[in-house]
Amino acid sequence: MNRKLIIRVLGALLSIEAVAMIPAFLISLFHQDGDSLALIIGAVFTVIVGTCLYYIPKTERNSYLRLKEGFIIVAVGWILLSLCGAIPYMLSGFLPRFEDAFFESVSGFTTTGASVTTNFENFPHGIMFWRATTHWIGGMGVLVLTLALLPKLTGRSSHLVRAESPGPSLSKLVPKTGQTAKILYRIYIGLTALEFISLLLCGLSPYDAAVHAFATAGTGGFSCYGASIAAFNSVSVDIVITVFMFMFGINFALYYKFLVGEHFKAFWKDEEFRCFFLIAVSFSLLISLLNLPYYHDFWTSLRYSSFQLSSVISTTGFVTADFSLWPAASQMLLILAMFVGSCAGSTAGGIKVVRIAMLYKLSKRNILATGRPKKVDVIRIDHKAVDENIVSQVAQFAVMYVSLVLIGAFLLSLEGKYDVITHLTASLTCVSNVGPGLGAVGPVNNFAGYGVFSKMVASFLMLFGRLELLPMFILFTRSAWRKY
Repeated sequence: MNRKLIIRVLGALLSIEAVAMIPAFLISLFHQDGDSLALIIGAVFTVIVGTCLYYIPKTERNSYLRLKEGFIIVAVGWILLSLCGAIPYMLSGFLPRFEDAFFESVSGFTTTGASVTTNFENFPHGIMFWRATTHWIGGMGVLVLTLALLPKLTGRSSHLVRAESPGPSLSKLVPKTGQTAKILYRIYIGLTALEFISLLLCGLSPYDAAVHAFATAGTGGFSCYGASIAAFNSVSVDIVITVFMFMFGINFALYYKFLVGEHFKAFWKDEEFRCFFLIAVSFSLLISLLNLPYYHDFWTSLRYSSFQLSSVISTTGFVTADFSLWPAASQMLLILAMFVGSCAGSTAGGIKVVRIAMLYKLSKRNILATGRPKKVDVIRIDHKAVDENIVSQVAQFAVMYVSLVLIGAFLLSLEGKYDVITHLTASLTCVSNVGPGLGAVGPVNNFAGYGVFSKMVASFLMLFGRLELLPMFILFTRSAWRKY
């Protein structure tokens, strides 16, 4: 195992995190809320640690990275990022307890959007902007950003992207991974800027527009208001954020194809996008009809139902309504959307639509095989045969995913504070990186009622979910740390 190269990459990650704290520091200086010292200390400490890790190991710049080493870098890197990201919260005094600050930091970087407080109006502007920044850099992936800025950090950098990127497969847009990372971030920045301008046109201040554009882009859901998007009480804001939550749930490779000349055909030719679009539209309409007795008007019901569905299926976590008061059938559809999530290659969480499609076709094949045992059926996505190893991996992932949700719910229930629905949806929302659940962790509540043990469990559930399970599982195996 190339431990020196691992340390070097981790140092680069922390250095980039320190630079990302600077905009929040500048905003804190402008507003004079008293949080500038906490942010600059956090940035200085992080950059010192990152610089030491980057320059102390003596290793060749073109050293090659093995797959297992890439997984270890991703898992350890995200834990270190979350630890350093918690420093401003603790030093500012607004989240002085370590478990609260770590939970908030993990929730930001994993784009979960769950919180341990609702007293956001009293938070200083700099700290709130740092929360939004963790969403934005965590959405596309910190390592993808690192490869965009430092493309020659390792010789085989595709292993880093494969270990961090959501979805069952890695698809390069161009031959070089570093160039692919740059393309992805250009698209990411462009969509973020487009939403920022749209929110400005809706009447939001530049600060509010930036915070909510960052949170939407990362499909995170951190708002600077306790009531989330409901605080604006604006139809135009609801529509803009609903559309962009859906857009950030789409595979970014499709945007690249759109830009290079395939236009809208790039989207509709993609089977995963078609499934995602049909699920989002059908669920939105069905929930709107189920909520008619609650809202008494279809268009009002459609406004709130489509927003919450888009928020949940994109795993953003913004809220404009307390969906825990909706009919049970509407809540069940939202829970299903939490499981499904959005497209692979997006900034969203969940199992991913392409995996659900594969599992559906696998189940259909197994059922039909009972009547036609000699017929050999191949599972196809976009008219292309899917390798049986990938199908097997998807089935294993689904089992691990559901098992992790159930184990997480059991661990959360050990404190004995809440009911089964609360623990189950709390675990599901953490693993799927959604944010709000039901019961005591519903859309108008938070995780503050949980104790130290449960908050740490929830933090690691968020990390497991954001990193697609495998990097974190590998981190806790003995073989991961053996030399080759």
